[in-house]
Amino acid sequence: MATEKNALVTILGLSDDPSRYAYKAAQRLQESGYLNVRGVHPSGESVAHVQVVKSISDIKEPIDTLTLYVNPLKLDTMFESILKAKPKRIIFNPGTEHPALMKSAKQKGIQVLEACTLVLLSIKQF
Repeated sequence: MATEKNALVTILGLSDDPSRYAYKAAQRLQESGYLNVRGVHPSGESVAHVQVVKSISDIKEPIDTLTLYVNPLKLDTMFESILKAKPKRIIFNPGTEHPALMKSAKQKGIQVLEACTLVLLSIKQF
């Protein structure tokens, strides 16, 4: 399932550090023409020209793709809000795998990918 260029792509764990993969993903998404990129970070401060909210529950629009850049231990506290947001798909980037969240998301009809957002973008499979 490819994401439409105007669909909402949300980066959970967006960082303001240019060396972090979440930051690179935000840049690459914008460079690839994705028009509606949003970040989630407790600071709520915009990063890399991306609007940032403090919590996934602050997003009121339908989320097409939720791409994760968060330690799996932190996902325990976000588990319910992620499922409640009902994204069409969740990308578990390397190191973010969370078996219980993956299972629950699949049971709710959410597409689950264990993949790297940067790789998907580079091979035009995002």
